[in-house]
Amino acid sequence: MAVTDFAYHAFGEPKADESSPRARSVRERMVPPMPSNPLWGWLGPLLVAAFGGILRFVDLAHPRAVVFDETYYAKDAYSLITWLVERVTIKDADKAILAGNLDIWQKCAPDQLDKCASYVVHPPLGKWMIGVGEWMFGMNPFGWRFAAAVVGTLSILLIARVARRMTRSTVLGCFAGLLLALDGLHFVLSRTALLDIFLMFWVLAGFACLVADRDWARRRLVEWYETGPLSPEGPSLGLRPWRIGAALCLAAACSVKWSGIFFLAAFAVMSVMWDFGARRAVGLRRPYAGALAKDVPPAVAAYGVVWFVAYMATWTGWFATATGYGRNWAQATSSGPFYFVIDSMRSWVKYQWQVFTFHSGLETSHPYMSEPWQWPLLLRPVAFYYEGKQNVCGARDCSEAVLGVGTPVIWFGSLLALVALIAWYVASRDWRAGAVLLSYAVGWLPWFYFAITDNRTMFLFYAIPMVPFMVLAITLCAGWLIGPAKRTESGALPMRRTIGAAVVGAFALLALINFWWLHPILTAELIPYTEWKARMLFDKRWI
Repeated sequence: MAVTDFAYHAFGEPKADESSPRARSVRERMVPPMPSNPLWGWLGPLLVAAFGGILRFVDLAHPRAVVFDETYYAKDAYSLITWLVERVTIKDADKAILAGNLDIWQKCAPDQLDKCASYVVHPPLGKWMIGVGEWMFGMNPFGWRFAAAVVGTLSILLIARVARRMTRSTVLGCFAGLLLALDGLHFVLSRTALLDIFLMFWVLAGFACLVADRDWARRRLVEWYETGPLSPEGPSLGLRPWRIGAALCLAAACSVKWSGIFFLAAFAVMSVMWDFGARRAVGLRRPYAGALAKDVPPAVAAYGVVWFVAYMATWTGWFATATGYGRNWAQATSSGPFYFVIDSMRSWVKYQWQVFTFHSGLETSHPYMSEPWQWPLLLRPVAFYYEGKQNVCGARDCSEAVLGVGTPVIWFGSLLALVALIAWYVASRDWRAGAVLLSYAVGWLPWFYFAITDNRTMFLFYAIPMVPFMVLAITLCAGWLIGPAKRTESGALPMRRTIGAAVVGAFALLALINFWWLHPILTAELIPYTEWKARMLFDKRWI
């Protein structure tokens, strides 16, 4: 056996020259080449994102109403950009806002401002993001929905890029972006000032960073294999910017809603397992010892220290003012800076415990609540807005509605894709299938615990963090159907590739038609009642 054989590298023998076929095979196996045209790698996803953005921004201010839970978040966001904390509003504040009156916050004496503090049960980052739109465009429906539309559009670009990286195909990346652009639930939440679209965005951004970090780490290992000094455990990879980026994004997710913590835990474990696999794949003699010594400590620092500092930074407004709920400012400032820090943290922890208790005991019945097992089947969507009118649409009875529901072709198609991915992962241990399945499970399965133990009030739109991974599942299966881009000896594409491309194209067309059919009840378009009723797929369950 030649000393350049790959197996010898694991035992400290001389390594292969980087120009040798063996070295090239290691590089191709560890980090498969990206598509050859980087311009289209950006231009294609940008065009798809622009398409999704146009859909989301057109008539964004309609309906001119406070839709569903916008009644909480639009006002909290404006309060944050004004006073750095949420404050209590007067009764009928929604009507006052729509009439252009912003004098809606309760008046308190200067020495009793803390009594105007609003008890809120979600961290502040999502409301800060909503507040940016209100700061730019005013306290109106367009202003408080602007940020949601922006992150909804950016998430289309994100998923197109991450799907391209996972599949090494620009076409499949654009296919993934198109599906996300055409999903009804994603579309509605991108046009509504609720927190969940921001949670989804930061979770997807964190996942994208980890996929990029996986390639980055493997590339560094290959470079060491080709040129670095020998070691049975492998090198330290140094500062990993994509991993730090993932920690920051997951901190942002948790700073929108606490359910982001599930993704933090799962993604941290997943990325460390990727490190184990990378060191083993490059042929190290002691891959697990190397990963434990050189990859795990930096990962703990990123997902522990960096995450915590970033999460706490989003609470700066609460710590910096005297008027936040439970702040206890007078006591904190009574005995010097050290006591200020200690007492402020004690008050903050007490506040977090109150919030945890609230969520644990949230059992209030709601007409649109649903159980987690119903979400993939779209059995109980949420009516965000409905108004009946007469004789204004060419019919006696007319409807304007915003129904928070996914596009059935995409959601039901994803169920088949997820089942296929389970078989794929069991058969091949493909990391892409495992990553998508884990991410989907983390967005879904924890809610069963709350449904069983707490009978918690839950809604379909809690499933929005799952949607990007449903789309990725479909995209991976689409790639499998199409097959590799290898031509026959005559130069023709294999029949499987032709048929697979036709099936995938037909699915995209069906998704487009399905979205177009639902569009009037996703955007509060004024239509006859009979047309609204015809779009209620499961009749009474959707009404």
